[in-house]
Amino acid sequence: MRRFVNILMVVMVAVILASCSANPDVPKRRHPKRPMLVPAASGNPYEVMVVTEDSMWNGYAGKALRVVLNKDVPMLPQREPMFHVSRIAPSQFNRITNIFRNIIILQTSEYTTKPKISMERDVHSSPQLVMTIQGPSSNELSAFITEQTRAIIQNLTAEEINRNAILLEDDYNIAFYKKCKEMFGCELCIPQDLLKMKEGKDFLWASNDGLSTIQNIVIYSYPYVSEKVFTHDNFIKLRDKFMKENIPGELPEQYMTTNHDYVETTAKSIMGRYVMEARGFWEMKNDMMGGPFVSHSSVDTVNNRVIVVEGFVYAPEKMKRTMIRRLEAALYTLRLPEGKRKKAKM
Repeated sequence: MRRFVNILMVVMVAVILASCSANPDVPKRRHPKRPMLVPAASGNPYEVMVVTEDSMWNGYAGKALRVVLNKDVPMLPQREPMFHVSRIAPSQFNRITNIFRNIIILQTSEYTTKPKISMERDVHSSPQLVMTIQGPSSNELSAFITEQTRAIIQNLTAEEINRNAILLEDDYNIAFYKKCKEMFGCELCIPQDLLKMKEGKDFLWASNDGLSTIQNIVIYSYPYVSEKVFTHDNFIKLRDKFMKENIPGELPEQYMTTNHDYVETTAKSIMGRYVMEARGFWEMKNDMMGGPFVSHSSVDTVNNRVIVVEGFVYAPEKMKRTMIRRLEAALYTLRLPEGKRKKAKM
């Protein structure tokens, strides 16, 4: 166990140092309660309003920003943009428009020697993010925006995930929360409409069991054996095992599996712990069903096991960005057991 902890610490430090050069992979802050006199932010999740002049919007900088904001969400079966983008001129930025939830102010300034990004929160409303991208010229801004693609997307996405996670921690499925605590000693807040639950061995599944769109959360665990559990191939192998055993289809030869050709794994740091994030496509063996999933795998050091939480969606012919990100936000509410560490069986 000591060897594992040393390896885990090295991986965590590497992940944290890597994230510092851009921006944190995950949200680490909570919004304070909105003061009574501060208006609620307007707009829907993943909507961004850009405030800039016509000449800037139609020039190199505006085109570069549109390319960034309209990038495809990774690992969805159809193309969907990261954000829904609208634009207004600075003269239209007033008490009605300035309460929008995500605002990007794009401008040049003679007092700026090099391009920069600054961010403020809850300036005119709450919760709100105001990102200002400023530079000495449109051409320099264009190159800078392209260089900062990852940082711009990460900050906007993390802000929305954080907001959703906060809402879930205040209003969640209590029955699932209690069952998760009973089975795994973990806390996990999921949307209230995921009412249907199924329990398996070291496995818990909740679903809204909808008619046209089905949203699901699962949590499962397995013993920690070595650091090799956090590999791309091992994740797929274990996921296939648990899904085959616990999520059958309508016929005996039908069960959930993973599309091995479309899985991406990434190392993250969440609340100071190492997490392997996986995104990909699930499918039903010998059936036509399928869709996107996102999962987090992390180590419960108290019980020397791996805890996996996953959200997956079935929504044929529908846009899935907001649905999968809603479930992804629930994964960030996971709280692992705390207490005296058990001795590992080596």
